[in-house]
Amino acid sequence: MKTLSSLLLSLVLAAGAAPAVAQVRAEIGKPLQQASELLRAGKAREALAKAREADAVGGKSASEQLLVDRMKAAAAQRAGDTGMAISALESVYERVGGGEKGQVAEQLASMHAQARNNGKATEWLNKAIAAGNNSAGVKQLQAYLQSNSGDYAAIAKDAAAQVSAAEQAGRRPEEGDLLRLADAQQRQNNTAGYIHTLEKLLANYPKKDYWNAYLGRLPRKAGFADRFAIDVLRLKLASGTLSKTEEYMELAQLTLQAGVPAEGLRVIEQGYKSGALGTGPEATRHQRLKDLASKQLAEQKAGIAAQATSALADKTGDDAVKVGYSLVSLGDTDAGIKLIEQGIAKGGLKRPEDAKLRLGMALLQQGKSRERAVKTLRSVTGADGAAEVARLWTVVGN
Repeated sequence: MKTLSSLLLSLVLAAGAAPAVAQVRAEIGKPLQQASELLRAGKAREALAKAREADAVGGKSASEQLLVDRMKAAAAQRAGDTGMAISALESVYERVGGGEKGQVAEQLASMHAQARNNGKATEWLNKAIAAGNNSAGVKQLQAYLQSNSGDYAAIAKDAAAQVSAAEQAGRRPEEGDLLRLADAQQRQNNTAGYIHTLEKLLANYPKKDYWNAYLGRLPRKAGFADRFAIDVLRLKLASGTLSKTEEYMELAQLTLQAGVPAEGLRVIEQGYKSGALGTGPEATRHQRLKDLASKQLAEQKAGIAAQATSALADKTGDDAVKVGYSLVSLGDTDAGIKLIEQGIAKGGLKRPEDAKLRLGMALLQQGKSRERAVKTLRSVTGADGAAEVARLWTVVGN
């Protein structure tokens, strides 16, 4: 947010006040010039005294009064005389027009906010906006005043409008607007709205804090299926937010149950590398799980070709999708993707949206066509968690 000095001194001091002072009488121009020099020297009280001396001259023209008021406002603000700074700024506001009117109104709003007079601050902020001032400082002050008002419905409405306007204009919403919206929704117990806004934060600003907040709530979302617990942990690993020993263990166990021991072994090895596994009183248990993953991996490698042939012979495509994803986890992404696609084409799938999710994830791992991978993931629908998981993979893949 701009300070009063950045506005007023740019108008009065930056040019030494010489051009303006030359147009006024000497008895006014001289003390103003001296005030300017004193402000530059950091002597605000002495500068304010000189500004008052200029103000005491009678018969001032409108332009002379404007110069005096600007100097008084700048000096009073530096000297800590908030009341005089506000009074002088109000006088300036009445004498200027155009964009400067909006700037002065912003400064008045800021001064009243500093004085904890939020009612007057809001009044002047509205005048600044009405004058066309939509600066970052105005938005910041608006957010501050709204948060102090406790009117979270108004905060949510305003923030949502800002986010929507940015999206409609093809721009990335401001992070601050998304955070204001998320906070207001959370305070209103609007869980669905809060999660939706967190998703927007992730899509635009994929920071670890937002991943933690979103993934921590996602499993508790109404209708979210337990079978996607593995995907939540996968997303934590991919986003760099998987850190707990029990999370590494759970993810590894779930991958073994899902028939992808190659992925499970990679998870375990990463757990060892991070120090989450292989140490402490449970180290022996960690090693047993690693040995089991290695054993299942060897068995899968030996039988995967036969499993693929058998899956293709089935009437439905469920097994083909499952075996295809196993091939992808083994590193044979091309063959795995082809088998998943054959399974989807067979039809009769128990969960066709899950199959599209696995295909999209496989395409991301293949890395040949991100556009196709994202298109596939965004085509996933449903209210059981598949669609949310799919959208999150498009964020991880950025």
